[in-house]
Amino acid sequence: MNPFPVDLLLLSLATPLAAALIIAFGVPRKLAMVVAGIGFSVPALVAIYLVGAFAGAPRYHDTGYAFFTSYDMGLASWGIKLTLGLNGISLGLFALAGIVGLAAGFYALQSGAERLKYYLLLLLVMQGGLMGVFASIDIFFFYFFHEFALIATFIMVGVWGGRDRNYAAMMMTIYLTLGAMLSLAGLIAIHIKSGAGTFDLIALRETVAAQPLSALVQKNTFGILMFGFGVLVSLFPLHSWAPLGYGAAPSSAAMLHAGVLKKFGLYGLIQIALPLIPAGAAHWSHILAILALGNVIVIGFVTIAQSDLKQMIGYSSVMHMGYAFLGIAAMSTLGAGGVVLLMIGHGLSVALLFLLATSIHHRTQTFDMTEMGGLAKHAPVLAALFVAATFASIGLPGFANFWGELAIFVALWGFSKWMTIAAVLGIIISAVYGLRAAARVFFGPRTAAFAKVAAERPPVDLRWSERAPALVLLLALFLIGLWPKLVTDPLNAQLTAQPVTAAANANVTTTAPAQAATAAATAQTNSTPAATPPVK
Repeated sequence: MNPFPVDLLLLSLATPLAAALIIAFGVPRKLAMVVAGIGFSVPALVAIYLVGAFAGAPRYHDTGYAFFTSYDMGLASWGIKLTLGLNGISLGLFALAGIVGLAAGFYALQSGAERLKYYLLLLLVMQGGLMGVFASIDIFFFYFFHEFALIATFIMVGVWGGRDRNYAAMMMTIYLTLGAMLSLAGLIAIHIKSGAGTFDLIALRETVAAQPLSALVQKNTFGILMFGFGVLVSLFPLHSWAPLGYGAAPSSAAMLHAGVLKKFGLYGLIQIALPLIPAGAAHWSHILAILALGNVIVIGFVTIAQSDLKQMIGYSSVMHMGYAFLGIAAMSTLGAGGVVLLMIGHGLSVALLFLLATSIHHRTQTFDMTEMGGLAKHAPVLAALFVAATFASIGLPGFANFWGELAIFVALWGFSKWMTIAAVLGIIISAVYGLRAAARVFFGPRTAAFAKVAAERPPVDLRWSERAPALVLLLALFLIGLWPKLVTDPLNAQLTAQPVTAAANANVTTTAPAQAATAAATAQTNSTPAATPPVK
């Protein structure tokens, strides 16, 4: 039930799509920019409001979902309805989509891109799809909105991308289409094998709690979802599309994709797979953890080797997804909560880094860090923002990323001590490539190449039109870093009140090895009641 006279969730996803439709009708450029500004602003304002209203909002049948609404789209006979709502897991990610979308949209408005109206149109389609992903309770629409946003991404990379954009768009299309098809197969398998006759996640959870899926079905289905979602999130070694795609993507598209859309797979594993097929998750947990260490260690060293600033940020994004997969593999409430916190922190920080990387390019005419140096003298605000974003990405206390990484490491220690030690090495790797990038770009003597560029076009500091979207992202990072209970209170309530995992583990018919793995996972889950260490 929705306590508001207007369905704010529907408004948040319909407004950018309506704005895109208006622009498609060929309105004048100035009007198109105003309409686009409204399309980017409304989802962010709605998201911020709903975060504040969530604690006092009534829940739908004690499911943990607030702001619940359902619409019959003519597909009810197939078990499909447009069902919207937010719980403690989706709330923070819904806000992430709104905030990053606002920053990316307003950065795009002053980007001067060719065919700006169509650029904004596709970005608005991405924004509408992203809001729909995290607002959807029906897993068919959860998948549908992701594909909606993904198609817009392919077009933007292919048309407005930089170097090697055609190859990058082709690679992204091949990899992400494969991942999406595998994910769809896994979701359909859950729908069919559960016998619920619906794609509604609430009904699926109730059905599986009463009659859990067999161990074999859980094992196979989780494996399909793990690799399908893994491709979409760039799980090692299925990651090669991501740095290439982000390096070629226009800035705002990279901000939205790396910052938000990439979280689709991790969110699907936590919101759908872990509660519905926990025995399958327990079976695959060690394999998932080993692959995730590949992200942290192997890709971490590859990131150090990068001299292209945008490629370095792309590889660092892939590396940090390894931490998120490790949190899922830990099979605990603490780990899952840490993953959600890290997704929010990473989404904000990587979006900020991509924004600032483009601002650096505008002043140096290159992404090659070996051709930069001394930019801090000309652009101290840009330097300060980049260093802050780098600290956030490393996981420095005071930023949102810190709480996510800390929770994941604590959860992982109970899963595997040697894996925890290996994963902690990633902090050192992050510090090496992050601080070295800041030093190369902003400090030390100017290179001859940058001196030539500076003589022809003296660099200036960030304009307010560039500062504003960057500050929105940085303030969000600080807010969650200093007040994590804003996210953790609803997150803890949802994760600790989740009855499906325990019920499924208790009733599922398994073989002896699967029983042992599942029992261990359940014991760890039940013994870890908070998503983060206590915060006063």
